[in-house]
Amino acid sequence: MEQLSLFDNRELTAPLASRLRPDRLDEYVGQEHLVGKGKILRQLIEKDQISSMIFWGPPGVGKTTLARIIAHQTQAEFVEFSAVTSGIKEVKEVMTQAEANRRLGIRTLLFADEIHRFNKAQQDAFLPFVERGSIILVGATTENPSFEINSALLSRCKVFILKALQETDLLHLLEYALKSPKGLGNMELSIDEKHLEIIARFANGDARTALNTLEMAVFNGKMNKEGVLCVDDEVLAQCINRRSLLYDKNGEEHYNLISALHKSMRNSDPDAAIYWLCRMLDGGEDPLYIARRLVRFASEDVGMADSSALQVAVSAYQACHFLGMPECDVHLTHAVVYLSMAPKSNALYQACEACKKDVKELPAEPVPLQIRNAPTNLMKELNYGKGYIYAHDTEEKLTKMQCLPDSLVGRRYYRPTAQGAEQTVKERLEEILSWKRS
Repeated sequence: MEQLSLFDNRELTAPLASRLRPDRLDEYVGQEHLVGKGKILRQLIEKDQISSMIFWGPPGVGKTTLARIIAHQTQAEFVEFSAVTSGIKEVKEVMTQAEANRRLGIRTLLFADEIHRFNKAQQDAFLPFVERGSIILVGATTENPSFEINSALLSRCKVFILKALQETDLLHLLEYALKSPKGLGNMELSIDEKHLEIIARFANGDARTALNTLEMAVFNGKMNKEGVLCVDDEVLAQCINRRSLLYDKNGEEHYNLISALHKSMRNSDPDAAIYWLCRMLDGGEDPLYIARRLVRFASEDVGMADSSALQVAVSAYQACHFLGMPECDVHLTHAVVYLSMAPKSNALYQACEACKKDVKELPAEPVPLQIRNAPTNLMKELNYGKGYIYAHDTEEKLTKMQCLPDSLVGRRYYRPTAQGAEQTVKERLEEILSWKRS
């Protein structure tokens, strides 16, 4: 006897992500900056004024879905093209049919997924048909179109940037998948809200990953005595292969761990800093979030004691952006160890905070006349720039000209420490101040 499964219904054989692909703009999730009420792309679609365009964004954010919705709502014939399976011959055949359709009053929307994979000859083959209006070209790419698409073709296309979906968008999508008859709505399921949040976090802005993970978790769920399929911590942990169940990205544990990392680096303890870094990564934290915190630390806690720290932190951020997880873990470790071992100074932070306090609490003082620009005759007559001394014209490359407002003369914000390279800065500043007092 053939064993039956919960997924033997032929209507449910397609992947969950495919079954839930929306047909209308009102069902589309995310990209509110483009398709929200009153936004430019929505207006173009609703007014049926679509022209050739490029969708640029990470995987799983709805580029293909949006192209299909556009074709459906604008009554255009939809043709999907693949750079992998299509050569010049196939391109020309499609273009010939599109030209025939145009003469009959039928528009053709040609969707080129991963358009950056089309070679120059293939892209050039699109160009005359885009110019004549035989086709509306909608290309999707995960790569910067400025570098990957011919300039002649790109100049005839409007580029729309699609963003990674927010966790709230993914939660909405997962909840819809559980309720919709096209999804899992006909099944008796039990899954906690916290599990959906973990899936949304794990997906990292990718709707396809979120839905595939949910489907896998349900497929591996356990049937209870009442015949309800249950997804528990163990099942979900196996599906996402991460121990993120104990790490709340937006809750107390998130702030506890980033605090532990920050304070370990400040205390020059590289081993503890590496440990807290790995704890965060293992819990599914966005590596770019960690990298941004390292960039802040480099100026707040190291500062002028080692200005190279900022360069290292920014480079680590760029490496994380280029590679992502899991490869970028070593770059974050590099930055964490460098920052832990660097000499520490919070003089820049103290200077910034002290100045912000004055700016907020004191009157907005006028700029001294001697350091104002005087681009017009009237400004010159009002003594703008009068008394200005060009420092490069002096032997010392210094002047005693007043640059602070009168009420703040003598105010000190930046007080360098004797740590690391800031010792040299401190000595230089003391020399300058002594010269100005003499």
